Amino acid sequence: MHFDDRLATVLRHPADGERAARTQYRQLIDLLGSRATTRDEGLLAAAWLRLGALGEAIPGPERAAVLREPGMRLRNPELALHLAEDEAEVAAAALAVAQLPDDDWEALIPRLPVQARGFLRLRRDLGAPTLEVLERLGIRDRALPVPQSAAVEGDIATDVPPIFAAPPVVPQSARPIPANDLASAEEDSEIGALVRRIESFRKARVGRGAGDDSGRTPAGEGPETTRPRVSAFAFATDAHGRIDWADAAVAPMIVGASLPPAADAARHGRQPLRGVAIDWTGAPDISGAWTIDAAPRFSETGGHFIGYAGRFRRPPAPELVAAYADPSADRMRQLLHELKTPVNAIQGFAEVIQQQLFGPTPHEYRALAAAIAGDAARMLAGFDELDRLARLESGAMALEDGRADLAQIVAALVGQLGEVLRPRNAAFAPDFGETASLVALGGRDAETLCWRLFATITGATGAGEELAVAFAHDHAFVQLTCALPATLAAQADVFAADSPPSRGAVSAGMFGAGFALRLARAEARAAGGDLVRHGAAVVLSLPRLTPAEASPSPAAAGAARG
Repeated sequence: MHFDDRLATVLRHPADGERAARTQYRQLIDLLGSRATTRDEGLLAAAWLRLGALGEAIPGPERAAVLREPGMRLRNPELALHLAEDEAEVAAAALAVAQLPDDDWEALIPRLPVQARGFLRLRRDLGAPTLEVLERLGIRDRALPVPQSAAVEGDIATDVPPIFAAPPVVPQSARPIPANDLASAEEDSEIGALVRRIESFRKARVGRGAGDDSGRTPAGEGPETTRPRVSAFAFATDAHGRIDWADAAVAPMIVGASLPPAADAARHGRQPLRGVAIDWTGAPDISGAWTIDAAPRFSETGGHFIGYAGRFRRPPAPELVAAYADPSADRMRQLLHELKTPVNAIQGFAEVIQQQLFGPTPHEYRALAAAIAGDAARMLAGFDELDRLARLESGAMALEDGRADLAQIVAALVGQLGEVLRPRNAAFAPDFGETASLVALGGRDAETLCWRLFATITGATGAGEELAVAFAHDHAFVQLTCALPATLAAQADVFAADSPPSRGAVSAGMFGAGFALRLARAEARAAGGDLVRHGAAVVLSLPRLTPAEASPSPAAAGAARG
């Protein structure tokens, strides 16, 4: 078996009954939880849609039980994010069993729902970088404690330990209060001690002069240093929109201030805050334009509204906004959105018919519905490629920085695709030599780019052809040269999107080889390189990493992180 067809096999079987649905849900979780299931984007889209449909049909406790089964694999960060947005018990089970490297955790945690992040604090097997991200977001066991003997005031029960990562629920009587009301604070309360510390900080800052509001440490607590401007921080408010908790780095500058958007949203139905723009006035570290995202919080007993928890973040840089505002790219995105909407609906109806969700359906109709769902998935994958090309060529999208061994990636692809070419008596003829091939591009983007290039060439290769593949480099770039098949070499412009799509085992996509090569060229250029035709071959150039750059000294690594 040269290709992993397990996902296609699972999708071919209907989920007719409850037992079949649970079995298929377990199989899809297991397959999608692996990183390298398939490169067929249409098949993956169909698998994700089936998983969503099964999730609606299977009760939450049963889905959570599936995730807790021994041996369950969950190493895909996208699946972990998908499950984390599900019901609380499903999210808890998923985040308890997910096994991800620190890089994936660092990228995933900020995208998790605020409540779901809290489940991670129960784990004791996470790496130091991941714990650092949790600390920075305020997700930690060392949160401000809730007094054990706190009384119940109003409708809020305060002696229930928090289970989510949101800031602890503090009774109104123990919440931080403005400085002019300090006399009424409880002297022995830990919250009161925090309030007095904030007030001491404020007085020390005022003592340095009214114009000096920089947020530096008070005199006697350390030398004055210049800190980078804050770019994001977490916060929480009380039911009236007053900020009563924030990340430690900004708490002295913002705790006690009122957040008008939160107060307005609370008065108008306690709706979530999504992308609310605000111009904040205060200490220089936090002054300026911000975008706010926050969700309402409710007490664990009684479900009463107790405030908002969310995040301040700086708006995108002007150059990125200008790139997204490019008229042609914007029109393309709008067009793709208009196209995706009906295709998504068609695919959904086809899935409903195929899985007999509304009752028994003749096999002929189910077969037709399966074909329609597959075609819709391929169309959606094609639309995604169009959107990716538009964003890359307009500068609205950047590829991930990192390091990748291009020779290792290409060697794996040549070996895999060589099995497809063997029945045609065709083959790749690699000659890598000893050329260093480390490039300044993230591993996933490098794999996607190389797969797109070699899959396109493989799909166009005829019987008996042998295609040379070689590496070279100069002082700045790694260069990969691959001979073109005769069908592509005969074209005047190999990047012209006028060739029909391949129908073989490996396809260049629904728009043909020319479009796929143009997309690969856009990806290479976004990475600082290029893809050009040179006679009867194409040459991929990517920025080269020297051994010193690939393995920096500890001092250099520390400077880079700083």
